Amino acid sequence: MIGIVGIACVFIMVFGGYMLAGGKLDIILKALPFEMIIIGGAAIGAFLVGNSLGEVKHTIKDIGKIFRGPRWRPDDYRDLLCLLFELVRLGRQDPMALEEHIEAPETSSIFGEYPRITADREAVAMICDTLRAMSMNYDDPHQVEEVLSARIEENQHHALHSSHALQSMADSLPALGIVAAVLGVIKTMGSIDQPPEVLGKLIGAALVGTFLGVFLAYGIVGPFSVRLKNVSEQDGHFYRLIQEVLVANLHNHATNMCIEVGRQSTPTPLRPSFADLEDALKSRKAA
Repeated sequence: MIGIVGIACVFIMVFGGYMLAGGKLDIILKALPFEMIIIGGAAIGAFLVGNSLGEVKHTIKDIGKIFRGPRWRPDDYRDLLCLLFELVRLGRQDPMALEEHIEAPETSSIFGEYPRITADREAVAMICDTLRAMSMNYDDPHQVEEVLSARIEENQHHALHSSHALQSMADSLPALGIVAAVLGVIKTMGSIDQPPEVLGKLIGAALVGTFLGVFLAYGIVGPFSVRLKNVSEQDGHFYRLIQEVLVANLHNHATNMCIEVGRQSTPTPLRPSFADLEDALKSRKAA
């Protein structure tokens, strides 16, 4: 919702201020379709040249995150801590019983209690792969931490691709606006014998290209890129929490302490309170 408000604010302030200053929209509106074809078409073409088909689909899909915001909410972090608590506790009590849950998480009664987490393949895979490796005596905390860090970094690099692609487009838009403006000037020079009022409109239409390129770059596409980057980085905390808890488990800390390590590593706006988490864990223990 806040994204829509921001876009509306940009348009109202820019064009509203222009009109309050005595500007007329007829020249802009008349030139806008043609300038958009030149600038927008060239930007989209350059985007397609610079990205693979999979990357294009990934970027288009991520556009929705600009308005939806981060995937993971505070309740999801609390549920993740509860899920990890159950798995870690079961692994210490009965490693053989844990195996059926990490080998088939889609049918696991424990994972089934947390459908939003189970729907994320990467989160489930990270948990199951790490716990499976621990059962195979791959239990050096420092090595596991390095492996998980590399995995998270790779996932984050992939998640940030959409932001980088949009930022590249934003960087190119002002130059493409100049291209459109130059083409407008060339058109104007072909009508140099016309009266001043005609030439004025032609020059004004040419300048719309420069305006449009800069406006789209810094008013729309650039902020979209920044928003996507922030959303991707915030969602990345979810996977780092998994790393913190599982590595703490390898250090043989008490189960409750492992979960507290994960809670403390969660960013403040997303961190469940100690009492809220304690109540959730008590209900899980009772169940």
